[in-house]
Amino acid sequence: MPLPPIPPPLEHLASRPFSFYPPILNIEHNEWRFRRATWSEILVANTASGAELWIPRRFVGEISRIEDPVVIVGLVKELEYKGGAVWPYQRKVLEMPLAVNDAPRPPASGGSEPAPVIRIRVESGPDSRIVRLIGAALLVGVLSTIAGVTVYRSGILRPRIHYTTRDQSYLELVRQDDYYDVVRKLGEPAQDRWQTESGEIQYRALVYTQRAYIVILMGDNRREATYIGTLDANWKPVHWVTLRGGGATRAILSGLGRF
Repeated sequence: MPLPPIPPPLEHLASRPFSFYPPILNIEHNEWRFRRATWSEILVANTASGAELWIPRRFVGEISRIEDPVVIVGLVKELEYKGGAVWPYQRKVLEMPLAVNDAPRPPASGGSEPAPVIRIRVESGPDSRIVRLIGAALLVGVLSTIAGVTVYRSGILRPRIHYTTRDQSYLELVRQDDYYDVVRKLGEPAQDRWQTESGEIQYRALVYTQRAYIVILMGDNRREATYIGTLDANWKPVHWVTLRGGGATRAILSGLGRF
């Protein structure tokens, strides 16, 4: 059995932006920069939001040779962003509802002869007018059903994200940012406190009262604590990052008690 093709190296794209095709669903801005790679994954960063994603190498296809207007990196599967990671997208098949008092029809058995054609002659006059009205009503019903299905699918493919804070400067923060990087981007916090004096994992809360959110840092010790996400004034996660292993820090933020 022939081996699958080896995905091309992306190291030469480190200084140039590129786009994925097909685009990753649930991410509006399709422009990325290469960060680094392992034997099984590549790390890319979105040029608009700064969010970082690990893409399995088995999903990466060919790279375009033409760079006008931007380099295209092909994906062998359509991917979607969900839960802080990318997954193969599974398209859902929606079944049209049955008409009133209608029942599913069993498949025809036997040969493949076409059904006999019965000619229906519509007489002119009041009866033909009623037939036209019924046909128009059925057409409107079918179009309404199709429109409803389209709106429903659009809601699935592009869910709306609502933030509970007006200031969204925290979107500039990335996983590698330490205390000094946060202060350089957001300014001095109104409060700065640690969860505990000692422990295997240290959590640091930088409270921006006027901005109505709290920036959380985490590390094995206080000197190496880096950004893992932002909470609103009610300590609900509004922004999180992707860990090196591919998981998101949203679960950590959701389980973090107030301190």
